[in-house]
Amino acid sequence: MIRRFVRPPPVRLLAVLAVIAVATATARSQGSLSFQGGVDLINVTTTVTDDDGRFVQGLRQEDFTVFEDGERQDVTYFSDERVPVSLGIALDASGSMTADKLSAARSAIDRLIYDLLGDDDELFFLEFGNRPNLVQEWTTNRRAISRAIARVTPSGGTAMFDAVARALPVAGVGRHPKKALLVISDGNDTNSRLSVAELQPLIRESEVLVYALGVDGTEPTRRSRPRIRLPPPPRFPFPGRAPQLPGRGPERRSPPIIPGRTWSAGTRERVDADALRRMTDDTGGRTEIIRGFRGLDEATSRLAEELSRQYSLGYESPRHRDGTWHAIRVEVTDRQLTVRARHGYIAS
Repeated sequence: MIRRFVRPPPVRLLAVLAVIAVATATARSQGSLSFQGGVDLINVTTTVTDDDGRFVQGLRQEDFTVFEDGERQDVTYFSDERVPVSLGIALDASGSMTADKLSAARSAIDRLIYDLLGDDDELFFLEFGNRPNLVQEWTTNRRAISRAIARVTPSGGTAMFDAVARALPVAGVGRHPKKALLVISDGNDTNSRLSVAELQPLIRESEVLVYALGVDGTEPTRRSRPRIRLPPPPRFPFPGRAPQLPGRGPERRSPPIIPGRTWSAGTRERVDADALRRMTDDTGGRTEIIRGFRGLDEATSRLAEELSRQYSLGYESPRHRDGTWHAIRVEVTDRQLTVRARHGYIAS
């Protein structure tokens, strides 16, 4: 009897296919589209800032224009109310996370979940070293998240891209329409089976806002430390609508968003800001590069405020479910303002 042996596919290929299959199936079950009454409604979460990076409130539905594949669409849904968010937190637990870094990260995350988020917001927690590990599934119990973070023991490499691929399907089944993922890391990806190019289609198929806080190296020396003074972050009155001044325009008490920036003096490790932005920018989220873990408190405060001051737009899709990418562009009447929204969706 002649036995024929077939060489199995490479292990890396099998791993990539498995991750893509699971994440894509979940993303499609969640859907890039909300199907209501036979009409596909495209939901677009939008952030508007001024030249100083402050969030702009008081805009109305007629101030927004949405384009799909270059064609103007009628905005049929609009809200500027603060809505609950389903937020996943993915924390770097690689060997580079020293005790002082981890302590600062725990403190910033505790402040975020206890003081800055709303009571209705739900959370999950995932750590990643050599591989991603979903430690705490969806919960509104803040102590459960805090305890999960306290148990993190750093070791190994950094499988950040695999962690995002693992987190996307979990975020996609969150119970709130607004879904977001926060990634906190102090280094480059060293251990993922997926590349960032293989990860991007999964991100595009989800409705998840992806945010990344990259902590660049160690604390700056006195000679190289930039002198940036920020006002203390405000306590937001959740739940409910964030306060605003009469009329249109930005809320001037808001702390500014400091553009992503890196320094070379005194650093031991550089964050791959380009890779982080390739994960975040298509979604309407953003990447912020901060210098040292002392800056995490201010960065997470800005994130919490952003989630509370976004606009929700919706329009009826003119396309069939053709499985292809359709570009989205959002504009506002005042062209001096900056608009951030997801770049498109896959009509699957």
